[in-house]
Amino acid sequence: MARSLGLGVQPRLVEGDGKGVKSYGSLDANIIIANAPDPVFVSDLEGKILQANDAVSQLLGFRQDEVLEQSLSRFISPAETREFTAALREVVERGVMRNVVLNPRSASGEVIPTSLNASALRDADGRAIGVIGILRDMRELDKARAYAESLIKNAPDPVFVSDLEGKILQANDAVSALLGFRPDELFEQSLSRFISPEETRQFTAALREVVARGVTRNARLNPRSASGEGIPTTLNASALRDPDGKVIGAIGILRDMRELDKARAYAESLIKNAPDPVFVSDLEGKIL
Repeated sequence: MARSLGLGVQPRLVEGDGKGVKSYGSLDANIIIANAPDPVFVSDLEGKILQANDAVSQLLGFRQDEVLEQSLSRFISPAETREFTAALREVVERGVMRNVVLNPRSASGEVIPTSLNASALRDADGRAIGVIGILRDMRELDKARAYAESLIKNAPDPVFVSDLEGKILQANDAVSALLGFRPDELFEQSLSRFISPEETRQFTAALREVVARGVTRNARLNPRSASGEGIPTTLNASALRDPDGKVIGAIGILRDMRELDKARAYAESLIKNAPDPVFVSDLEGKIL
């Protein structure tokens, strides 16, 4: 049976279990945890599960009595157990919240990708007595991510993903074909390696606007290829967001403008050298 944890808005001590684990509060935390939509569990400082809601049972396929009083190490790998222990230590010592990727094994043996958000559980004196963990099932997100990565990889146009500092996190084969660099020569590189300082400032300003306003921005860039050629391109940049809607980077789509620039130069040459008087105007009649 789950232990009562009564966390409250107006703290008050209630009797512990003889091991120094006290609970407090006028609002029963058991109700909050039990009705949380996400899988939520409470563990002691050794990682033993003291309470878990029905969402945990649904996620893992274990009955409540198969989860309670069990060590988390029963459900995760030794490496993840060490990672969780380190996170637990940091949560307790520094009072921070930690996110950890865990892959617990379900009752059927399936390994379920999850992200764990861990925070300290404290008694009325502010002493850490355990950890509250909230799990997020990442299976659908991983599928969506794999699908998005597949779209990027197989896109006919050069597409890359960068972080907020302009470091390239992903680039498809079309980027390699455009610039003549191998994928490993692009990955983890700053865009400033391939464009001029002025264009780097222009890209940074565009990225800042994408992040601040959530808009799509177009910029003109002339990245240097592996052979040293400056390639005229247009960049279409849009925000990359995490599951919570927070902007974590940018998706850039490049368009090779060499053929278009040649066609434009040819058209301008025809107009300039035509024997007859020729002009070009916009739709309002302004001569261009």
